[in-house]
Amino acid sequence: MTDRATTGLAAVLDTPVPVRERRRGRAGRQAAATAAGLVRTARPRQWVKNVLVLAAPVAAGQLVSWHTAARLALVFALFTAAAAAVYLVNDARDAAADRAHPVKCRRPVAAGLVPVPLAYATGALLALGAAVASAVLCNPMTAALLIAYLVMQFAYCLRLKHVLVVDLAVVTTGFLMRAMIGGVALSIPLSRWFLITTGFGALFMVAAKRYSEAVQLEAARGATRALLTQYTTGYLRFVWQLAAGVAVLGYCLWALESGGVATGSLLPWRQLSMIAFILAVLRYAVFADRGAAGAPEDVVLRDRPLAFIGLVWAAMYGMAVADV
Repeated sequence: MTDRATTGLAAVLDTPVPVRERRRGRAGRQAAATAAGLVRTARPRQWVKNVLVLAAPVAAGQLVSWHTAARLALVFALFTAAAAAVYLVNDARDAAADRAHPVKCRRPVAAGLVPVPLAYATGALLALGAAVASAVLCNPMTAALLIAYLVMQFAYCLRLKHVLVVDLAVVTTGFLMRAMIGGVALSIPLSRWFLITTGFGALFMVAAKRYSEAVQLEAARGATRALLTQYTTGYLRFVWQLAAGVAVLGYCLWALESGGVATGSLLPWRQLSMIAFILAVLRYAVFADRGAAGAPEDVVLRDRPLAFIGLVWAAMYGMAVADV
């Protein structure tokens, strides 16, 4: 044994046991904090968006068997992993800019709780795992759609988020892909009105969020999201109002497309659901107009009247699908 090794071993042995235990405890707490930071960076609160994978099967009345439920649960898990990968890479890339944001500075990567290289590595592993699993466990179209989502979102993180209008289109398309992939996984034909309603409904919420950010951060122009300095609040207001109108029109045409009262149905529930849908859009527009429409899941989950309207709409549409 060399003198250096002997000296190092002696130093370790001479360290009091309580000191060594404190060091191990500190290292364990740091590892736990880093793991918790990775989970927070993966945005568990936003996983609720992935419930959209159920949209097409529910609209088509196809959510009726254990096989279907298992396939959709798999797609939900894969899309959640893909979205988490994007969040990790996005936060790693934007760490410096996020530190200047009044809210985003508390994100684990920006706050230094999660090292930037670790966030990149974890994101890459999740993305690769989701892509490989989709190719092995799902049909080719589902795998292609999920991989296209990953490519598009990483391009957004690297460049597209800084391109006017394209940034809105990419985020909106991410929502639309979530709604499409459930139908694609089960080989369900997707109605054109379903796609129009979902797409413009997503654009409505995305533009309303951008509008709210622009209003709230107007006093700190250029300090956070640079692209907001290139949009005007008037333009963003126009976009969310236009998108809301097209979404309502698309839903009404979709609801009326099925005709009148179905056989055995007491009331035209699909057509009556238009009322609840329009009320939900009007309620959401209240927050958009105030500049208080943040993350869509926060608006929907925190506003009880909007949540109630959503439940009424779901009940009406469910009765239409069930032909009650």
